[in-house]
Amino acid sequence: MTATAAQVPAVRVLAICGPTAVGKSALGVAVAQRLGGEVISADSMQAYIGMDIGTATPDADEQGGVPHHLLDTWPAWHHLTVAEYQERARGSIAQVHGRGALPILVGGSGLYVSAILDDLRFPGTDPQVRARLEDELRADGSAVLHERLAVLDPQAAQGILPGNGRRIVRALEVIELTGGPFISRLPEPVDVYASVRVGLTIDRAELDERIAARVGRMWEQGFVEEVRRLAEQPGGLSATAARALGYRQVLALLAGEITEAQARQQTIDATRTFARRQQRWFVRDRRIHWIDYDADDLLGQVVGLVDSGLGTAQ
Repeated sequence: MTATAAQVPAVRVLAICGPTAVGKSALGVAVAQRLGGEVISADSMQAYIGMDIGTATPDADEQGGVPHHLLDTWPAWHHLTVAEYQERARGSIAQVHGRGALPILVGGSGLYVSAILDDLRFPGTDPQVRARLEDELRADGSAVLHERLAVLDPQAAQGILPGNGRRIVRALEVIELTGGPFISRLPEPVDVYASVRVGLTIDRAELDERIAARVGRMWEQGFVEEVRRLAEQPGGLSATAARALGYRQVLALLAGEITEAQARQQTIDATRTFARRQQRWFVRDRRIHWIDYDADDLLGQVVGLVDSGLGTAQ
């Protein structure tokens, strides 16, 4: 159940969500300029230092003089967890609110938006246990680890595909650290903040075109060299960072496994698939107010929602 007004702290947060390439970042800046807000990124990959082109991290001009939080925060070799991001983001919200400004959460990762705004609690992680399980994954393959998971936690195994090595490793890690089952489904959301949540909608064909255009710009801006530089720096790319859209494909290109044309097309395809997942995630959230990304007076509509007091605290 969603928390009632009496249960939700009186901290207003505006969240702008939706699929990649729909225009969330620009809208967040425009709202911040109108209402006196600060932007908090809910994009875990934009949080990595130097991963700018491939993640479309807004540059100084695009930030429009608006303070931004959680951009270029962790080195690319760092294994960033949702729990760590949650803690840092909530700290940023407290700081922004303390200055009397409006925290504006902008991002396309549904899990990270939920982790920040909802009462989600994540089991801890142990670098040594994680490293050992990842070594086993590389040596034995995900199917073998999935068989082990099926013995330890049959319900979790049913909800995780045998080829999803990352989630299998995480499930086994949680089971080992807690001695209990791995809970793979998110609980019913309970709001941590009084918030207004806005989602941007777009026609699928148009979104596909925008994604292809964005990938084209990435290549023109030197994306391949960005990945090369990050891979060659001390520590390289963590397993988490290397999974970012486009980075995995360019790493394969640099390793001579695929051609540049294949890397570019695979990046487009992977980004489109990711956008579909984003849309499926957000559409389940009945707290989101949906607006067409190119609606007349989009900014005015969002400002109106904030001013009207609509949101999860009602």
